[in-house]
Amino acid sequence: MPDGAKIEGAALIRRRHVIYVEGYDPQGAEGYYSLFERSWKRFLKIWPVKGELSPLALDSQDFAHWDVAASGPDWQVATRYDFLRQEHIIRANMAEPLPRLVSRALAWALDYLVSGAIFRVLRASWEFGLALIHFQMLMIWWVGLSLGGGWLFALAAMRYAGLGELMGAIIAIIAAVAIFLALRPLANRWFAIQINSHWPYLCEFARGEATCFDAPIEACAQRLVAAARANEVDEIVVVGHSGGGALAPAVITRALEIDPDVGRCGPGVVLLTLGSIAPGAALHPKAKKLRDVFARLAREPSITWIDAQSRKDVLNFWDFDPIAGLGIVLEHDPEKLHDFSDKIMRPNKDLARANPIVWKVRFRDMLSPDFYKRIRFDFFRLHYQFIMANDQRGPYDYFMLVAGPVPVVAWAKDPRAVLARFGDDGRLVGNSVSPPAPATTS
Repeated sequence: MPDGAKIEGAALIRRRHVIYVEGYDPQGAEGYYSLFERSWKRFLKIWPVKGELSPLALDSQDFAHWDVAASGPDWQVATRYDFLRQEHIIRANMAEPLPRLVSRALAWALDYLVSGAIFRVLRASWEFGLALIHFQMLMIWWVGLSLGGGWLFALAAMRYAGLGELMGAIIAIIAAVAIFLALRPLANRWFAIQINSHWPYLCEFARGEATCFDAPIEACAQRLVAAARANEVDEIVVVGHSGGGALAPAVITRALEIDPDVGRCGPGVVLLTLGSIAPGAALHPKAKKLRDVFARLAREPSITWIDAQSRKDVLNFWDFDPIAGLGIVLEHDPEKLHDFSDKIMRPNKDLARANPIVWKVRFRDMLSPDFYKRIRFDFFRLHYQFIMANDQRGPYDYFMLVAGPVPVVAWAKDPRAVLARFGDDGRLVGNSVSPPAPATTS
């Protein structure tokens, strides 16, 4: 095959290394592999390509991985898919004593109200703001119903059984605790525990405090640096979905602290944030650390940051600029400030700005009308569509991003044009695939 196959000047991919940073999800590596495996089978029904998926390998407490091989008539790609494991941390957090979990959740809700953070979130994305309030209110209702039920039991005992106030108080406490525990399965089913466990830790991380996320970020940054130095692939893609959209950028900036040549020498490095909830934390007035991470990436030309957003996902920020929308002003702007005192955040002048590329994704382009109608009110299912297979070819396809021959940045810049380059048989029309030019080593 002729050398030099290009799409918009970018050499096609034969070897890719994906490092996946999950959101705050206790299902862990096994659950995500199962999700990937089911979606992979669906992907192979939509695209007439050959594919192989290796078994899950649990490498350490920090990482698991699996390998993906995909090929069309004139291309082939081998992908190593690393999964940053956090399930042991998340499960431990969610299993904390309920008094601690509840008190931290209520403190988080109160802080977002008093600091004005919730109002900034609502201005940035009213859908996400209402979703956040919904989960805060689930915790408040859980506590309120338990206390109210305990009071009613005590009132009934004193009125109809003639018990004194002391016994009534004891009955109130016992009844409230019993009701609270009885409602826990419902709280789990409605994600009240998962979300209210996550956000206090996420906000601490955004403020720069020591958190449970520090060790995974360090391990992942070290893995990224090692992959870049090894120079064995054509493209490295760090994926952060949902809550991972806050951690994955920190992985990149930490990797750049360890080795400033990451992305400059060796394979290109792409940060792909999907359905990120990070702005919800970064909009807090005290979230300076997270805003500094975003500002660092905004002016870093060696890294390509792509932020994919969907209007139909209420658990992300649609049509939102992750830099200007946070009031971030780049370091050498005339006005050096992170001003959150004004009711209206001041826009960024975008001087010397390199990132991110905002990719507006339409789920309707990825899903058949009947399937879309079935899941359109299942908000968590829609939120996970970013990392699941389509049921029809579309300009966004997660599995073509991680296992296909076209560089991720080419998809993000002109997804419909790239999609049109694939023939009905999976062939890249007008292209002969060859290995990209060797990466530089110095």
